[in-house]
Amino acid sequence: MRSYLQKTAEAKHDWYIVDASGQRLGTLAVRIARALSGKHKATWTPHIDDGDHVVVINADKIELGGKKWDTKVYYRHSGFPGGLKIETARQVKDKHPERLIERAVRGMLPTNRMRNVQLTRLKVYAGAAHPHEAQQPQPLA
Repeated sequence: MRSYLQKTAEAKHDWYIVDASGQRLGTLAVRIARALSGKHKATWTPHIDDGDHVVVINADKIELGGKKWDTKVYYRHSGFPGGLKIETARQVKDKHPERLIERAVRGMLPTNRMRNVQLTRLKVYAGAAHPHEAQQPQPLA
């Protein structure tokens, strides 16, 4: 019996939509990362980019458990001396609520050449409106 290996030309990228209101950040990020990498498909092949497009709406209504809004800390560094920037999850949500989901999904994707390609298919919006109605996205199960 021969194994089936998908070719790059056979890859089909579907569109999915996810409503983030009332969902936990980690659980939602796992579902999105699996869809972006294509692991939910029967034709998944490790070296072929078979992932789908994911549109996330209502990112400003995401939930974190316990006291994580004040204890979860995000670090950035500019590369210059004294350039360390520290923000809590609440501060990030107040400024750019999309970045919470983007950063969580980025951390759950494998660190290889395909990660940035897969992240370009992630579209996150703070409100319920998005410009991807023409692609007719289906709800992500």
